[in-house]
Amino acid sequence: MFVRQVGIDLGTVSILVYVRGKGIVLREPSVVAISVRDNRIMAVGREAHSMLGRTPETIEVLRPMRDGVIADYVVTERMLHHFIRKVCGRVHFKPTVMISVPVGVTSVESRAVHDAALAAGAREAFLIPEPLAAALGAGLPVGTATGNMIVDIGGGTCEAAVISVNGIVVASSVRTGGCKLDDAVASFIRRKYNLLIGDQMAEEAKIGIGSALSLEQELTMDVRGRDQMTGLPRTIQITSAEITEAIAEPLAVIVNNVRSVLEKTPPELASDIIDRGMVMTGGTSLLRNIDRFLTRHTGVPCHVAENPVDSVALGAGKALEMIDILRRTLPA
Repeated sequence: MFVRQVGIDLGTVSILVYVRGKGIVLREPSVVAISVRDNRIMAVGREAHSMLGRTPETIEVLRPMRDGVIADYVVTERMLHHFIRKVCGRVHFKPTVMISVPVGVTSVESRAVHDAALAAGAREAFLIPEPLAAALGAGLPVGTATGNMIVDIGGGTCEAAVISVNGIVVASSVRTGGCKLDDAVASFIRRKYNLLIGDQMAEEAKIGIGSALSLEQELTMDVRGRDQMTGLPRTIQITSAEITEAIAEPLAVIVNNVRSVLEKTPPELASDIIDRGMVMTGGTSLLRNIDRFLTRHTGVPCHVAENPVDSVALGAGKALEMIDILRRTLPA
């Protein structure tokens, strides 16, 4: 009997689905729009994302995942059901699913993800820690007895881990990621210019001109929002230097998380990491100069994976193919 194998990167900001033999087949925001009157789902993914901050009181748009874990179980289950059905179609067989979870989740949180996957239509569901999935997806030799360091910075979490012989030796997770950087940009602009901007505008500014280190050639961008004093719409121009200043605090949290893992790494593995460096994955690793920023603050060479955004989903798919080897290291 043909059983479809599906790897899912269930992120705070977006959901990526990998199907064995096909690669990544779905990449959509993890956002759901719900009718307040009858609790009916009106839109999921891209369509719901376009409604963020633009809906009447009768429609609620929410992210059921927060900081990498389920914040709203019922909505997450319905979102997963929608995406699994979209990928597998209305078929009689159920897929085997591998879902990534942050390394610092509690047993209650991981059980919620597992149960949501089964309720959404999976025949069997496995959970894989995000750093292990990211390392597999980035092509690191995790099966060998050598130190492989991965830093996965997504929308809700930053996870750093040292992996050897298909298992995590040392790991640390903080609930700081791309969303916290967006919040920092928005609050900086509010304090400095008395201008209220939305999450999407803050994210656009971060992606458009943001950098972890000062740029030689400064970039500028127009930002639109509502003036706190007059209540009227206003446009201002901000620079890349201002964004760098705004995101300094959450970046410091990320650096401290990476340093804490390096401090706990056994000496034999630490020498491997000095030779090979660490690999960065996740959407936030695309921020300008964040690799140089980490190298400067840790003294360890750092480089971004070839396909950082897709690494976790690709790794979840690869993990299903080698489930017999990984079974002893995966969460129960």
